Amino acid sequence: MEYTAATADQILAIRVNAGIEELAAHDRFAAASPDMVEAIVEGIGQFAAGEWAPLNRVGDQQGAVLADGRVTLPAGFAEAYRGYVEQGWNAISGDSEFGGQGLPFTLAANVIENVGTANMAFGLLPMLTVGAIEALSHHGSAAQKALYLEKLISGQWSGTMNLTEPQAGSDVGALRTTAVPISDGEHTGKYLIKGTKIFITWGEHDLAENIVHLVLARTPGAPAGSRGISLFVVPKFHVAVDGTLGARNDVRVVGLEHKLGIMASPTCVMSFGDNDACVGELVGHENEGLKAMFTMMNSARINVGSQGVQIAERALQQAQYYARERVQSARAGAPGKDPVAIVEHPDVRRMLLRMRALTEGARALLYYTAGQVDRGALSVDGAQARADCLVPLIKAWGTDVGCEVASLGVQIHGGMGFVEETGAAQHYRDARIAPIYEGTNGIQAADLVTRKLGYEGGAVLTALLADVARAADGAAPQLKALADDCIEVAHWMAGEASLDDKLAGSVPFCTMCAVAVAGWQLLRQVGAAEGKLAQTKPVIAGYFNTHLVPEARGLKAAATDGAGLLYALDAEALAG
Repeated sequence: MEYTAATADQILAIRVNAGIEELAAHDRFAAASPDMVEAIVEGIGQFAAGEWAPLNRVGDQQGAVLADGRVTLPAGFAEAYRGYVEQGWNAISGDSEFGGQGLPFTLAANVIENVGTANMAFGLLPMLTVGAIEALSHHGSAAQKALYLEKLISGQWSGTMNLTEPQAGSDVGALRTTAVPISDGEHTGKYLIKGTKIFITWGEHDLAENIVHLVLARTPGAPAGSRGISLFVVPKFHVAVDGTLGARNDVRVVGLEHKLGIMASPTCVMSFGDNDACVGELVGHENEGLKAMFTMMNSARINVGSQGVQIAERALQQAQYYARERVQSARAGAPGKDPVAIVEHPDVRRMLLRMRALTEGARALLYYTAGQVDRGALSVDGAQARADCLVPLIKAWGTDVGCEVASLGVQIHGGMGFVEETGAAQHYRDARIAPIYEGTNGIQAADLVTRKLGYEGGAVLTALLADVARAADGAAPQLKALADDCIEVAHWMAGEASLDDKLAGSVPFCTMCAVAVAGWQLLRQVGAAEGKLAQTKPVIAGYFNTHLVPEARGLKAAATDGAGLLYALDAEALAG
């Protein structure tokens, strides 16, 4: 089947949930006129469908290959990436001072959604570059910005994030990579980097001219744990002051991970300083690496949440096509006995409607989050704090949605979904990584109940949920009840619950909040939908609020049960 971008639904979400017209009323984003927005969404959708989508299957079957220290991609990837760069898609929200178009993050998020839906593994390449741009823009020196940002914003160079080490996993404070100051020679003032990083997405490849690695490391005498981590920029090729590329830096790929999915995304084991000659430059201040890295991480987490939407959309379209084409059995209760397309069977319709409700709900939440990020950039009061609270919701629930929708897609295909020839299994395999990387979904939920719930003594999160309750009052009783439940759980967690109790209930609570906000955003879309969406959106929102919202309300018991049962068995009895 051919993939078609979900342009109409995206434009609706950008208009209603992100509030693009309100953003364009500010001088900074005045260029984001309705015509410009439509041209970008339609243009990137057509480009992604025409150039990146056809590479999705071959990328899964052939994957990235490491040979003689070089990583290569299947035929067609280099040309498709070159087209992406030359057409300016990577530069949508980049700073105009460095060649970017200066448009809202919301529109850059749409670019990432479209290329990722067309080809999730490929879409990780620009996604990580966006994060590198964010980190350098906020924390880099003037010289670093001048040297790196223009090429990163254009996409001519790509960026990576190097956190994880074999012994550390999610415990970044346990990393051992070192950074020793250079006191003489041409690199005086810089650092010698030495260590090994794993799970480095697009850490080595042949599509961009240079790869700019952002690396966490420890300087001599740094405090133990996360307080002693600094961030360094380590280019694959040394960069002269005039921006020209020099010799190869002492950084190399030593292995590719053998993965369940995203085969065309080279997930690398990177070695820095094998010859004691890997040169890096400090970004920001010493021992403040996590602060800088989390700037990059938050951008990445929103875009990983987008990956849930991406894979859900792709799996949904394939399931819809199969359900229309696959003829099997008569419809139960129908007067005739002739076999019908399986889309006519009640359970298949249930699954398709659930897939659409989840996908469109997650997309509405994605663009609401993006719009709050843009308002934060405009210094709109309270917007950045609200955006911060939304990040764990879209990352965790959005990626859970991707997994569920991809699984339902396999189910609709029946036995044909379990074999690789149909391609439904690829979506299921690709989706599974998203709840894990950029902070597992458990970490997102923990962040929500330990850090974000503490914003202004809980007022930021409860104000968000109160907005949901007000909008749903009289229009969607179950949604209002869910919002009220969320507020009640938030008060319990902020009050009598112990830290263990909060963490024990964090995942169900995170899901409850995400479903509540997504249901609200779908409700907002109903009154603004036009054309075909005016027919479908009330049904999709209605299904979401009468089926998915009550399910989320059922999580309240788990969210407030506390940690007692989790520790009723000792470790040996539980895992022995």
